[in-house]
Amino acid sequence: MLQARRMYIPPLALLGPGCVKEIGPEIKKMKVGKALIVTDQVLLDIGVAQAVLKILDESQIEYVVFSDVKPNPTTKNVYNGLEVLKENKCDFVISIGGGSPQDCAKGIAILATNPGDLRAYEGVNKTENRGLPIVAVNTTAGTASEATINYVITDEDRKVKMVLVDTNSLASIAVNDPELMVKMPKSLTAATGMDALTHAIEGYLTQGASLLTDALNLESIRIIASSLRDAVKDGGDLEARSKMAYGQYITGMAFSNCGLGIVHSMAHQLGGLYDLPHGVCNAVLLPHVVKYNASAVGDKLRNVAIAMGEPVEGLSVEAANSVAISAIEKLSKDVGIPSGLAELGVREDDLETMADMALADACTPGNPKTPSKEDIIAIYKGAL
Repeated sequence: MLQARRMYIPPLALLGPGCVKEIGPEIKKMKVGKALIVTDQVLLDIGVAQAVLKILDESQIEYVVFSDVKPNPTTKNVYNGLEVLKENKCDFVISIGGGSPQDCAKGIAILATNPGDLRAYEGVNKTENRGLPIVAVNTTAGTASEATINYVITDEDRKVKMVLVDTNSLASIAVNDPELMVKMPKSLTAATGMDALTHAIEGYLTQGASLLTDALNLESIRIIASSLRDAVKDGGDLEARSKMAYGQYITGMAFSNCGLGIVHSMAHQLGGLYDLPHGVCNAVLLPHVVKYNASAVGDKLRNVAIAMGEPVEGLSVEAANSVAISAIEKLSKDVGIPSGLAELGVREDDLETMADMALADACTPGNPKTPSKEDIIAIYKGAL
């Protein structure tokens, strides 16, 4: 029987090559004044942000730029951006970038309408007021932050990645133009692409999955598995980039409404403690967590294998599970993801502390199998 559900997705999504050119007229419809642009210095340096700023100039949209955003955005980044917003009397936000500027922009927009310390809003739906309007221009095919109610900010004092799940942070307009993604380096394309695959697989296996999110996530798995290699191999391959932009967006719509699992819970701790790239951490952990969860997901991994283009007809559940896990490992290897956490500098003496934090992470309750601290430590060790 179908269950009653709420679905939170951006009111407007612009998708496909050249779609960013449509933001001017759409912003005019919003009846807003001055924008705070939230981006990072790299995107300014390589000209990606300027391409968007040129469109705003042509549309006579007033803005001020804030580019002090780290790859793993911090509370300090959010507070600094909020100060710039207030000083310049901005009444909406335009985020340009991958997950880091997108998440930072959400934090700024939320604090502009909800007083106090951002740490008070860690968790699920802790705010009372809708954040300022956000026009989220995505430049990587990975995090899908432009489509979700989730954002992650590092608390520098605790060295913890805070997960904030908040319907008040949802963007007003989500923009996925693959023409803005072609300048992204191979390593970033691989990491963000595997991040998207992790979203799709975890979202498909999570306890909160539904018929609708399953359909979206399986399609996302199919698209990513068939296009990520080409997107990494040739940064100018607009067709592969377009498919990846679409695949990561539709899993964003899905996991934002069904949740994730302990791949993300564990990856968040690696990012918080070691400041490692989130997508890489997800990619390394994904096959190990899927193997741990296999006994709790029925025959669902057979469908994952099929979506990844693997033949599993006539195989037992266990054999199909192995095919799915092997397909994940092969894709990760093919796009150049490190083979283990030890290559990233992760130390075994930190595993117990990270396990404690992972169990408290907002993504853990969605995992299809309830882990113990010992389970988490064992998965970390297996991924070293």
